[in-house]
Amino acid sequence: MSAALEEFCGSVFWNASYLTRPDADLPVCFQQTVLVWVPLGFFWILAPWQLLPMCKSRAKKSSVTKLYIIKQVLATLLMLTAVAELALAFVEDTEQAPLPAVQYTNPSLYIATWLLVLLIHDARRFCLRRDSGILFCFWTLSLLCGILPFQSLLRRALQAPISDVPRFVLFFISYGLQLLLFLVSGFSDVAPETKEITKKNPEVTASFLSSITFEWYTSMVFKGYRKPLEIEDIWELKGKDKTQAIYAVLEKNMKTAVRKAQAELEKRKRKKRRREGDPDHGNNVSKAQSQDILVLEEKQPKRKKKGDKGDSGPRKDFPRGWLVKTLCKTFWKNLLLSVAFKLVHDALVFVSPQLLKLLIAFVSDEESFAWQGYLYAILLFLTALIQSLCLQQYFSLCFQLGINVRASLIAAIYKKALTMSSATRKESTVGETVNLMSADAQRFMDTANFVHQLWSSPLQIILSIVFLWRELGPSVLAGIAVIVLLIPINGLLVAKAKTIQVRNMKNKDERMKIMSEILNGIKILKLFAWEPSFEKRVNEVRARELKDLVNFSYLQSVSIFLFTCAPLLVSLASFAVYVLVDENNILDAQKAFTAISLFNVLRFPMAMLPLVLSSLVQTNVSTARLERYLGREDLDTSAIHHNPIAGSAVRFSEATFAWEQDGNAAIRDVTLDIAPGSLVAVVGAVGSGKSSLVSAMLGEMENIKGHINIQGSLAYVPQQPWIQNATLKDNILFGSELDEARYQQVIEACALLPDLELLPAGDQTEIGEKGINLSGGQKQRVSLARALYSNADIYVLDDPLSAVDAHVGKYLFEHVLGPKGLLQKKTRILVTHSISFLPQVDNIVVLVAGAVSEHGSYSTLLANRGAFAQFLNLYGSQEEDASERNTTAVALAGDEEQGDEDIEPCVEEGPDDVVTMTLKRDASIRQREFSRSLSKSSTNSWKKAQEEPPKKLKGQQLIEKEAVETGKVKFSMYLRYLHAVGLWYSFWVAMGYVGQYVAFVGTNLWLSAWTDDAQHYLNQTYPTEQRDLRIGVFGALGVSQALFLLFAIILSARGAMRASRVMHQQLLSNILRAPMSFFDTTPTGRIVNRFAKDIFTIDETIPMSFRSWLSCFMAIISTLLMISLATPFFALVIIPLSIFYYFVLRFYVSTSRQLRRLDSVTRSPIYSHFGETVSGLSVIRAFGHQERFLQQNESTMDINQKSVYSWIVSNRWLAIRLEFVGSLVVFFSALLAVISKGTLEGGIVGLSVSSALNVTQTLNWLVRTSSELETNIVAVERVHEYTKVKNEAPWVTEKRPPHGWPSKGEIQFVDYKVRYRPELELVLQGITCNIGSTEKVGVVGRTGAGKSSLTNCLFRVLEAAGGTIIIDEVDIATIGLHDLRKNLTIIPQDPVLFSGTLRMNLDPFDQYTDEEVWKALELAHLKTYVQDLPEGLLHLVSEAGENLSVGQRQLVCLARALLRKAKILILDEATAAVDLETDHLIQTTIRSEFADCTVLTIAHRLHTIMDSNRVMVLQAGRIVEYDSPEELLKKHGAFSAMAKDAGITNIESTVL
Repeated sequence: MSAALEEFCGSVFWNASYLTRPDADLPVCFQQTVLVWVPLGFFWILAPWQLLPMCKSRAKKSSVTKLYIIKQVLATLLMLTAVAELALAFVEDTEQAPLPAVQYTNPSLYIATWLLVLLIHDARRFCLRRDSGILFCFWTLSLLCGILPFQSLLRRALQAPISDVPRFVLFFISYGLQLLLFLVSGFSDVAPETKEITKKNPEVTASFLSSITFEWYTSMVFKGYRKPLEIEDIWELKGKDKTQAIYAVLEKNMKTAVRKAQAELEKRKRKKRRREGDPDHGNNVSKAQSQDILVLEEKQPKRKKKGDKGDSGPRKDFPRGWLVKTLCKTFWKNLLLSVAFKLVHDALVFVSPQLLKLLIAFVSDEESFAWQGYLYAILLFLTALIQSLCLQQYFSLCFQLGINVRASLIAAIYKKALTMSSATRKESTVGETVNLMSADAQRFMDTANFVHQLWSSPLQIILSIVFLWRELGPSVLAGIAVIVLLIPINGLLVAKAKTIQVRNMKNKDERMKIMSEILNGIKILKLFAWEPSFEKRVNEVRARELKDLVNFSYLQSVSIFLFTCAPLLVSLASFAVYVLVDENNILDAQKAFTAISLFNVLRFPMAMLPLVLSSLVQTNVSTARLERYLGREDLDTSAIHHNPIAGSAVRFSEATFAWEQDGNAAIRDVTLDIAPGSLVAVVGAVGSGKSSLVSAMLGEMENIKGHINIQGSLAYVPQQPWIQNATLKDNILFGSELDEARYQQVIEACALLPDLELLPAGDQTEIGEKGINLSGGQKQRVSLARALYSNADIYVLDDPLSAVDAHVGKYLFEHVLGPKGLLQKKTRILVTHSISFLPQVDNIVVLVAGAVSEHGSYSTLLANRGAFAQFLNLYGSQEEDASERNTTAVALAGDEEQGDEDIEPCVEEGPDDVVTMTLKRDASIRQREFSRSLSKSSTNSWKKAQEEPPKKLKGQQLIEKEAVETGKVKFSMYLRYLHAVGLWYSFWVAMGYVGQYVAFVGTNLWLSAWTDDAQHYLNQTYPTEQRDLRIGVFGALGVSQALFLLFAIILSARGAMRASRVMHQQLLSNILRAPMSFFDTTPTGRIVNRFAKDIFTIDETIPMSFRSWLSCFMAIISTLLMISLATPFFALVIIPLSIFYYFVLRFYVSTSRQLRRLDSVTRSPIYSHFGETVSGLSVIRAFGHQERFLQQNESTMDINQKSVYSWIVSNRWLAIRLEFVGSLVVFFSALLAVISKGTLEGGIVGLSVSSALNVTQTLNWLVRTSSELETNIVAVERVHEYTKVKNEAPWVTEKRPPHGWPSKGEIQFVDYKVRYRPELELVLQGITCNIGSTEKVGVVGRTGAGKSSLTNCLFRVLEAAGGTIIIDEVDIATIGLHDLRKNLTIIPQDPVLFSGTLRMNLDPFDQYTDEEVWKALELAHLKTYVQDLPEGLLHLVSEAGENLSVGQRQLVCLARALLRKAKILILDEATAAVDLETDHLIQTTIRSEFADCTVLTIAHRLHTIMDSNRVMVLQAGRIVEYDSPEELLKKHGAFSAMAKDAGITNIESTVL
């Protein structure tokens, strides 16, 4: 081979003696062949692929840029040099003896190569990224290979005159041109037409160099440093990373995979059946259980059916094992690329220790040549550099995989939720589904980041062991044995810690449950002065939680202790065994430090492997949950046909539908024909299946037989209005185009104009989640307006008139639903309880137990004397004035809610879940106040709004935006935390860490001295006492290091617990003392978040962050110290490096922190949008808006994705820069060792370089922990913000009211004024009146007149803006709040119950005896019910009283009032939640039991107060009339007008 090559270039190809001299060089022939052909070969293999875009691209070329011209000119010049060289060869050839062949072939090769380069430059113009990575690598290789001939030509030129001038000149010209091309190709080449794209995302057009170093991201980092980043500043995602693109691929793969899995499932089921033989065998348990449950149902008709959930038999089998396959199939490219990068990185990890070994040998060896040392130093630097480039690309790919997996899973879950059948929907609550999105998808994301460790860790472990064996032989096994021993110990600790964690999660859940109940029922707590009792409950749970937490911290400290000892014990064991086994084994520097750096390599995979495995186990659980959810049946709408049938809009053909596939039919054999354009009323007693009929039409139910044919589009108004968190206008438009005229018409028809005047910003008012700032009636009207605007063909209205006042109901019927309304031409199906409208409808369908008992017009049915006539007789005789009946009917409405619960939770209510409950509860609690608090800026602000639209009106946004803390976290926050920990604790913890690192440096210096013994005792026997001393001290130092650490960690655990306790205590007591207005303007979620996430951060994350920050910081200081000890000049290098480091860090941390914040801010809309979608599912499906919601979800996801992606890139940007600093540290420590070769021992060099090799990781960690600490300390800030909330008046003051106050119950208002918040107008404008002892007073007025404000003033929920209220000669403003509130009683508008025993709900402080409690229950007509319960008074009430019906809840509230029996009772009348029967019970009880009390009734239905002594009529915050009802009716004032509306003409007609 070499002979042929020698003939080819005419000189010697290889001669080893060239290298064994101080001025080593390579033979010319080697330079001309190998060094030229390697880069060219690389280029020719890979380059032709770069021409592909030219052949297949249909796109047109982008235009020519300056950079492009420069590149082409340089390449042309290169070609000319090659041509010149070839020409030169021919010229010389003719003159003299023939030249060696190499002089012809090389220039010709170069000509072809430069031609190809020109072509590639042109081909890249078809692509967005005009720069070619392959070319860049080629330039780098070519320059590196060129360095050798470069230096040898220079050296020859300096020694003797140049023999071959033209070739010498041509070489340097061509090298220079290549260098220029290399530099030019580092810049991104952006064509003018792609400028826009680049603005949105510079990554797309970034050059290769910029991509691998993430240089394109720098501008973002600068921006983030200059000002806090907003979501608008963040670059768009690449097209292929958008949720839609990823999900499209996943969905395709998922469909095929699920189909296969379902086939497997069928097989499994068949096998099982065959095996069991007895078909009923597996089912009898569950049957028996459900039988029991049915019996229970009969006994307590008002219990929701919990039985079908969870406890009946084993859970259903589901298609499994397809999810992971699908994900791999979807993301295979990413997986392959990251494997490639990881392999290169793992290989290079093992090169460094070998180079270190060579370097130590070089320093110890007197004879070696200087060039070898420099070569090693440069190689160390290069391996470190390539290693970090590969690692960062690998991480970037992994994290990208993570977010893409998360995005596609969330998209899949969302889509599934939209298409799920109602039976499957019942299997999981909204909360659980949101959990799938947040927790399980997140877990996949976390696993995806480290999934490659599964093969990489074992690989690294095996390689380390192989290399260690070569160093120390079998004694390595001692070290490995230690590691292997530590694994199970750690595993034990982890398992123990896990049980504690699980226990603690339970405590946390319980605490959060109580907290959210407190916040949802805060109004009740305040009115009843129950805060202390609940505070005690929370603190008990918290105490348990902290006890577990401290145990957890101790366990953690032991495992950290072990982890820190591990490297030490390992090296100690190995070295001791190595030295003791054999006299001849002497530990020298080469062996020791190579081994130590290999052990360091080994630590990471050893630690990672168990973590990855345990996270895989968790992911496995998540996989099963996701597979179960995504593999469920979809909604089957096959029973809903859309065939054109003349003369029929909706036709039911023997339709039988049930809520569950094998459940009882909710509607049976319904055959109906509804003509186009007719108005059909559906009536029936409670629970007769009216809502089910509607749901069947919407396709929400399981078809058993028959079908429904529907012609045309549907609009649907559910019984419980579903309102989105958007502006009022968006709620009505619901995604349609705005048609102004029609919009105005709709608003007018739905009686929304007066409401718009009350709302601060008219139809631009933002409506809180679940319509929190609208009253029930307003929500219902908005819901109606939405349907009306959609202009569908068929309107399905599920009792829309129940929640609105009587006169509004009448108006809506006339203007919208009735024969003269806007919808007169449309088909309308109206479920109703209002008898008064029935005469005007075309057709009435009467349902009894799910079947149509009769249908026909009003008159026909009356004549039939069937069920319908009985129904009418039941609810008032027909002679009475129609609208009176209407009010009665309104009262009936609430019945529906409870009624449907007997059969099944009705669809709009969804399964019994937290969300629907809070929906009902929040809405009703706050309704009144809001309609009030919003009414203040009435008409004038509306006019103003029209003049100056851009300025936001006060009160337009009910909910202030959450203060996102921007900029640097204040230093005071760290101090505040340390104060909470305790300053002594903090000081001693720091000292412990200092001690640990002093011992650490000592250990290492001792080791380096030990290894130098090898030189000192050369060729003589090593004294045993010296050996034992070395081992002993080494061990002692190591152990002391670990003990210091243990001391520090255990102290910090104690301190951290102290901080947690203090902070939670402050937060809780302060929140409970905050005034009501705070809760009105702060969403519950935000407060709950403080108690959940932020307290969790303070409990668990901050202590960890502080600890890891301290230990990283100390580790870096000690490493730099050791290097400086070895080579003092290194101190000079530290200064510029640390300046660079500091700047990078400062820039990065500010950007990273903003990105983290943006991530959490943009993440919550995903979940809230999802929760909203699930709760409004039937509406979305009825309107057919699934696509729009899918798109909205995708865009919400993308906004979050882009902030997460940006954050990931920012981490890589940082890591690459820091690792570069790390590589420089390695380079300089090696270089300085080489320079000061004669003066250094091998041991100290080994110490300094092996420490330097380790520093890169630590540098990275320091930044990571600093930024993590900064991010987490924000929790302290946020908690602190809520401990500073202004409190309400003190609970108890110096001035206590006399014992037994109020004894008479006289109330005087003296010119009383009040406003909701300082910036708003007065709600009560100076009220003066007297209410005598034991007087019964009714308070009436239109919505927004200030009725509810009156109760709030009596309880001082609102403090006076002027004037006073005097109760029994005591000015209520002078006494403590609890003294006041404990002595008044209120029966609130909506019954709020708390989870706990029934007894706790009545008497949380245990003030009363059981007899008294039973007495109260008896008076409230609950005694029999409670006696029937198995636990009696200890019956557990579920969250929000879910397991009692609405009427029973109302009665419990009555029992509360009866138990307290204060002299003054305020009755805030329930709107429409109670059926007539309960209402009647309550009224009679109050009349009899509170006869000797002063009773104030806030009335919404006039007939309830017609028998009171006096009536107070409020209008816009003033008393307009105040007299007995008889007098007021005669007066023809405001009251008589209202009475007329309600159909009350004389007192007699109102008696029930």
